[in-house]
Amino acid sequence: MGDTIVLEASGISKTFRSTGSEIEVLSGIDLTVREAEVVGIVGASGVGKSTLLHILGSLDYPDSGEVRIGGRLIQGLKGRELDRLRNRVIGFIFQFHFLLPEFTALENVMVPKMIGGESPGTAADGARYWLDKVGLADRAGHKPGELSGGEQQRVAVARALSGDPDVVLADEPTGNLDDDTGEEVHGLIRSLSRDEGKTFVVVTHKRGFATHADRVLTLVDKQLRQLD
Repeated sequence: MGDTIVLEASGISKTFRSTGSEIEVLSGIDLTVREAEVVGIVGASGVGKSTLLHILGSLDYPDSGEVRIGGRLIQGLKGRELDRLRNRVIGFIFQFHFLLPEFTALENVMVPKMIGGESPGTAADGARYWLDKVGLADRAGHKPGELSGGEQQRVAVARALSGDPDVVLADEPTGNLDDDTGEEVHGLIRSLSRDEGKTFVVVTHKRGFATHADRVLTLVDKQLRQLD
């Protein structure tokens, strides 16, 4: 873990409003994440873990507070600037892998770089590199339907890393996997951080992830607290 601050959130608050009611889910949350750090965020279902992650990744906006990635304030970015942030600065992994079924594993991993304007040859070279790092070099030509659930999620991890993002945000990345396969994916995240210098913030309900994280925080009573 380095000293460089990759992601910094300060004073994040969020309230959901519907007819006649308000539900505050986040209140004045602060978070600092450093280069090559793995941070886990746990908490009961419905407390706002995914909401917080979406705010950190500019997929949602707080009612108050700021998020900076690489020192850059992300609130207020629009259009191409926002698209570029999501494509090149942040990597996303979700509970559902969202792979394109008609594309091979290699082609799925190439997608972010192609969207970013990279040539097919260069994008393919980068995709092969990351597929190798997640242990799927020999499955590059297979489509998602020909891969196991764990393999599909490894492709999703490779895709998230293909743009060389500053930080990868993972929302329940093993929620659809059995315990043993989920543990393998958790271990993969740890090794990618250690060996490749990658930064991860992982929302998970699986407290066993603590063995793979540098820090685990729990979201309770609208606040982040260090897990005992």
